[in-house]
Amino acid sequence: MPQPPLIRARNLVKRFGDFTAVAGIDVDVRPGEAFGFLGPNGAGKSSTMRMIGCVSPPSGGELTILGMDPVRQGTQIRARLGVCPQLDNLDQELTVRENLTTYARYFGIPRRVARERATELLDFVQLTDRANSKVDPLSGGMKRRLTIARALVNEPDLVLLDEPTTGLDPQARHLVWERLFRLKQQGVTLVLTTHYMDEAEQLCDRLVVMDGGRIAAEGSPRELIERYSTREVVELRFAAESQEAFADKLSGIGDRVEVLPDRILLYVPDGDAAVATVNARALVPASVLVRRSSLEDVFLHLTGRTLVD
Repeated sequence: MPQPPLIRARNLVKRFGDFTAVAGIDVDVRPGEAFGFLGPNGAGKSSTMRMIGCVSPPSGGELTILGMDPVRQGTQIRARLGVCPQLDNLDQELTVRENLTTYARYFGIPRRVARERATELLDFVQLTDRANSKVDPLSGGMKRRLTIARALVNEPDLVLLDEPTTGLDPQARHLVWERLFRLKQQGVTLVLTTHYMDEAEQLCDRLVVMDGGRIAAEGSPRELIERYSTREVVELRFAAESQEAFADKLSGIGDRVEVLPDRILLYVPDGDAAVATVNARALVPASVLVRRSSLEDVFLHLTGRTLVD
């Protein structure tokens, strides 16, 4: 018999005055999976995460976390959550180790256990050699790993990660990904928001794409790519001021043609065959790139390319 979901939302709503940030969403997060909320700014991701984290009450609908009501049992739920906020809020006056052992006291963890757990977690996030350092001189990647370690101090059933690698360089991002992947392998349930499509593809078993407070699509990364895009994408750049002039000449090639200011995208099942058709029409692009379709193609197709502030 399947286990009940750790998070269950039905017609979940969050309003701020006359503004509806979350407009009736249904979500199930299963034990042991990595679940992602994707969406542009203002999509409702953060509002949803705050409701799940029991720091913002729902305005309507149903929400249960770990089988409990977040309004009546918020304290019990928070004791079993690990939270990694978007902005690191580490204590600058304490050492790396003290940030963990002090935080453990909020959960009533005995000092001896807290010290042992801090040692294990510093090893897990590869910060053992900085255990006695102050926080301020740490790099951004180190601070992020320490914040993740702190979120694990109480051995949570559910870890919430809000934009876990924002602002990190590629090496630091990949190291954080590796640590999160190891957590998933250990059976820890992860819920994350992210703007990085490659991050979602790397980490998420399932995800929802939110837009305008609603869920636009749901599934695994591979399912979403298969459902909303094509197997391959051909990127064509023509040596002209306007790419628009070539759009009509490419009609009928593949499932969809998208014209951007600097290039034209052809969504096709077979990129090489599409390029051959382009050449057969006596069109000579300045550059041609054939690539696999990605989650970013799905995201931009569903939410648009217009920047939302």
